[in-house]
Formats: sequence, structure tokens, C-alpha cells
Amino acid sequence: MRLRSRLLPRPGLAAALVAGVLATAGARAADDPGKVPADPPRHPVVDPHYGDVLFEFYQGRYFPAITKLEVSQHFDRMQHHADEAEVLRGGLLLSYGLHKQAAEVFEALLARGAPPSVRDRAWYFLAKIRFQRGLMPDASAALGRIEHVLPEPLEDDRKLLQANVAMALGDNDTASRILAPIAGPRGSDLYARYNLGVAMIRGGDVAHGTNVLDDLGRLTMPDEESRALRDKANVALGFAAMKAGKPVAARDYLQRVRLQGLQANAALLGFGWAADAVGNPKQALVPWLELAGRDPSDPSVLEAQLAVPYAYAELHADAQALQRYENAIANFENEDANIDATIAAIREGKLVEGLMNRNPGDEMGWFQTFRDLPLMPHARLLTPVIAGNEFQEAFKNYRDLQFLTHNLTEWHDNLGVFGDMLATRRQAFAERLPRIREQQQSRGLGLDQLSKRSDANAADLKQAEDAADGVAFADANERGLQQRLARVTDTLTRLPADADPGLADARERLRRVAGALAWQLAHEYPARAWDAKKGQKQTEDALASARQHDADLARAQQEEPIRFEDFARRIAALDARLDVLLPRVAALSKEQQGVLQEIATTELKAQKERLAAYTAQARYAVAQLYDRATEPKEEGSHADKP
Repeated sequence: MRLRSRLLPRPGLAAALVAGVLATAGARAADDPGKVPADPPRHPVVDPHYGDVLFEFYQGRYFPAITKLEVSQHFDRMQHHADEAEVLRGGLLLSYGLHKQAAEVFEALLARGAPPSVRDRAWYFLAKIRFQRGLMPDASAALGRIEHVLPEPLEDDRKLLQANVAMALGDNDTASRILAPIAGPRGSDLYARYNLGVAMIRGGDVAHGTNVLDDLGRLTMPDEESRALRDKANVALGFAAMKAGKPVAARDYLQRVRLQGLQANAALLGFGWAADAVGNPKQALVPWLELAGRDPSDPSVLEAQLAVPYAYAELHADAQALQRYENAIANFENEDANIDATIAAIREGKLVEGLMNRNPGDEMGWFQTFRDLPLMPHARLLTPVIAGNEFQEAFKNYRDLQFLTHNLTEWHDNLGVFGDMLATRRQAFAERLPRIREQQQSRGLGLDQLSKRSDANAADLKQAEDAADGVAFADANERGLQQRLARVTDTLTRLPADADPGLADARERLRRVAGALAWQLAHEYPARAWDAKKGQKQTEDALASARQHDADLARAQQEEPIRFEDFARRIAALDARLDVLLPRVAALSKEQQGVLQEIATTELKAQKERLAAYTAQARYAVAQLYDRATEPKEEGSHADKP
């Protein structure tokens, strides 16, 4: 039983997972669930902080995305995108495997009246994660919350997922009913057809299930994945036929399996036992000899190393059988020693360290994986262990803990930098504020003095306006001319009227000049009065700004030390919290490393037990061969024949 590859694709699934949830909330997602979305949301982003989160998300940096998202939610910075942000948070939590927290988010959205399409997609992706983690009842419950038909291709994926969950829960009849409409004889969904055949056989409808798998096993497949599925169907048919006591049919099914496919070893072993079951050990030798020379890390190969001498013994080729049994015993003992060396290397930490070094990753996430085996003794023995779901899930947890350790350490270092910045700022504030106050007073720029000067200017301006006196707005040249006219007038006034006949002409010219000046001042009065009022307004505004600045300085003198202390307390609190978290994460990492090593060593110990059982069988068979060789030969027996 397995899901088709496009249902749970590895590359880019985290992005596709969240993008699928976001699609109906206004963000554009890729049509293919396995494709990383590259386009930004179609709708405008109003809140800049939400846009920053989306930028991190579409860049594939999910940890910074969820960190910024939760911080912005804490400070209520995304009021225009509240529901979308919550959907995004739930999807990101889901991509990290935090299905319980994601379920709480989706439940809250449901309570707030989120659109049904958003809820249905959310429950679908939640069910998918729970299925992969092996939480079948929880996955079934999430699928039951889907109320409407999902858009293609999610609807077909949902049906296949629902069928797989039902099969995992032992409800094969329900799985068959779900799969039958989408996996008919000519259906294009090969995995659905395979699962339908398996469900029918498990449910007791062996004849129909066999027909479904037989049709699948005869198809011409276009690619390697489809051919591997065809081989798997034929192997399932072959072993089912062997279990039903039909070795001839089993042999026919197993002959279809390719010699170099993933199912080849199991097929070769089964074909040999089918041939032996019909009394043809010579034919059984052909697949067993081929299988016995392959990688001994596969249990089928180890069993073949026992099956080959067994077939020779059945053919009364005792010498060949004895030699093969002894070779098998030597191989088993050598393999047992290799397993011991591998277990010792695992307990030294080389397995986990090697996997981390050869499979680096900058991000944490539930869908991260690894491809390269560690550089350690007999790493090939670990292939089936590492390929197991239990080990992979445990390794993801370990890698996430390492990622968190790195981030917590970086944050801890940053807090030291923040502390230094705070100390520098506190010192600068304490030094600069008194200096600014002193400079203001020393330059005569005290606000009281400036205010008095401004008030005096305002009073003079008011008086000039009331009197409509243009003289008050005279410039320096005009005031100098006024003073000269005043002196000339004073001089002419003191002279007798008949002192000089030319004085009358001088008085007339003086009168005309004084009149011209008075006319000029009267003519310029409106513009000059407006300029004066404008200047006074600017002065008053500047004074108001200065008063505000002075008030801010006074308030800062009182409040900034309090803020500094508050920042210092927050830094100290965060530092103390990190001091608690770092050892906890380190302890959890060590514990998780122990879990990984225990999973690996447990599997290798199981291989040792299997080897011990095979070795015991081989030694017992050798003893039987020696006993048979020492038995007296009866007259006319097979051994007396030439």
C-alpha cells in the first residue's frame, strides 16, 4: 500500500502545501501540488509586514517566514490580512509536522467563519500529514471534516488518501468502494488500481482482486515508476498464489518481474520456492544462484545462500551442497562481524554525524530528506534502516533540533550585541543631554528669552497694523532716509524764514521728498505687513517646535532611563530564557541522537538474529549431510548407481 508520487512529492512540498491552503484565501498557488509556487499574490498586499512574510515564504525560507509572521501577529501589524495570515501560519506549522497546532489554527478559522473552501483544503492537508506520520484515526477524522468536493486534482488525491487510510485501519471494504470508481479496468490511475486490488484481496474478494492486479501486471508501462509498480503487483500476486497453494500460477506471475528492478530479489526468491514446490529443485537453482551473488544486506540474498545448497542437497549433489553451506556459514559470520563493526560505529555517533555532514540543509522542515549515506564501515548495511519511515521521521526531528540549536545560539550572541548597543546608547544619552541644555543657555537661546522677544515683536506688529503705519515696516535705507529728513527738517525749522531767500525752495524740496517717502511707505505697507505677519508666524511655529523639542528633551530625561531599564530587563529575561532553552534543546538533541542510534542498532540486531538463525540452519544441514555421508549404502540404492 502506498500513495502515488504526486500525492506526497518530496521536492517543494512544503511550499506547495501552504500555497494550496492559501489559494482560496487570495494568494496564487501552483496548479501542480508538487510545484513550488513562483508568482506573488494577485491581490494587493496592504500591510507591509505581511508582504515581508510572503517574501520570505516565496523565497523558500519558511522559518524566518513563520517567525516574522508570529511576531507581526503579536503586535497586530496585519489587520487587513488577519485570516490570510492565520491560514499561512497554519500551513507553515503543518509543513513542520506540527499537526496538532495546525489543527487548533484551522479550528479557530472554522469558528471565525472562514470560507468552506479554505476549511476543506486545510483539513485535507492536515489529513495528509497525519497519514504520513502514521496517525490513521486522526487522519480519518480530518478527512471527515471535509464538507465539499475539492478542486482538481485534489479531489482524486483526497479519495486515494481516504482509501489508504481505510486500508491502514483494516476497513478494506470501504477502501474498495472508494477506489472502484476511480480505478476501473481502464482507469489511468495506476496506484489506485494497485490499491484496489490489494484491498479486495485483503477484504476476501480474492478472485476480483487478483484480476485487477493481473491486468495491472500485464500492462506496458512508459516510465520507471510505473514499471516498478507493475513489478510490485506481480510480486504481490506471486506470493498470494504461493500462500494459496498455487505454485504454478505463482511462477507465472513472478516471471514477469524485471531482473534489475526494486522487486527483483523478492521475485527471484519466490520463483525458486515456486519451482521447488512443484518438485523441480534444478529449476529453482537458476534464480537462487543469481540471487545468492547479490548484495547480502538484503534478507532475500541471505536466504538464497541457504536455498542454493538446499537445492543441491535435493539433487543429491552433496559435495556442492556441503561446500555451499560452508561458504554460507563463512559469509554469515563475516556479515555478523560487519554488523558488529557497524553497531560500534553507530554508538560512537558516526551515523548521525555522517548523515548531517553529507546531507546539509539550511532550513528545517518536515519534508526535508537526505540522499547520501554516511562515510562509515559497511554503510551499505544501513540502507534498509535509513530507508525506513521510522528512522527518517526521527532524523527529521534531530535535524530540526540542530537547526534550533543554531538559531538559539545566534540569538544568544545577538543579545550580547544588543546589550552593548544599549550601554552605548545609554552613555551617549547621559553625556549629550546636559551638553545641549548648557549650549542653549550659553548662547542666549533660552526659550523664555526667545518668547519675550517674539511677544514684543508681535505687540509691535499689532500696533503697526492697528495704526496702519507703514513707517513701522520701513527697511534700513528708508529708516536712514527718515533720520536724514528729520535732521534737515530740524535744521530748517531753527533758521529764520527770511535768513536766506533760498530756504523757501529748500523747504519745498524737503516737503516733496518727505511726501514721496511717505507715499512709498504707504504703498509698500500691505505687502510688508503680510511678510511681517508671515515671519512672525514662522517665528511662533519655530518657538512652538522648540518648546515641543524642549518638552521632549525633558520627557526623555525622565522616560529614557526607564526605557533603558526596560530594554535591559527584556534582554536579561530573554538571555535567561535562552540559557534555559539551549541546554534543553541540547539534551533533546542528545536524546534524539540516542533514539536514532537505537533504531539503527535494533534493526541491525534483528539482522544479527536472522544471521544466527541462518547459521544454525546451515550448521544443522551440514550435520545432516555428514550423517548421510556416513550412513551405510543400501544395495541398489541411488548412491550405488554409476
